[in-house]
Amino acid sequence: MDRVPMTKAGYEKLNNELSRLKSVERPAVIQAIAEAREHGDLSENAEYHAAREKQGFLEGRISEIESKISRAEVIDVSQVSGDTVKFGATVTLFDETNEKEVKYQIVGEDESDLDAGKVSVTSPFARALIAKEEGDVAEVKSPGGVRSYEVIKVEYI
Repeated sequence: MDRVPMTKAGYEKLNNELSRLKSVERPAVIQAIAEAREHGDLSENAEYHAAREKQGFLEGRISEIESKISRAEVIDVSQVSGDTVKFGATVTLFDETNEKEVKYQIVGEDESDLDAGKVSVTSPFARALIAKEEGDVAEVKSPGGVRSYEVIKVEYI
């Protein structure tokens, strides 16, 4: 079974989501199913079928989160250091195509949020940055062509 790398914050976020799904969402869906059953004929009861479908999605998400948590390799970024880009690094880059400075943190798959400056360690962008040092240039293949990024700063914050 593969380990799932994630930051401490990402692990806590998944745990919070799991708690919410089990303690709030699951009971609400069970209640909705019970209420829909009281309406009679289940074969033509749209509320019942919708609630059962929602229950299926909910149970699938709970199972997925439990699996990820059980395989989690939680990495405390504040305990990581070095000059090379690796998981958890916050990297300041110079986008040579747009001539702009950008900043991203390399995080686990479930934590990625490009708007918040967090990219998944499994993304082609992050893979191009891994093992680079300050001054190195990473070339990233994108739908718009190859883009070059110069590593300006590597931090573990």
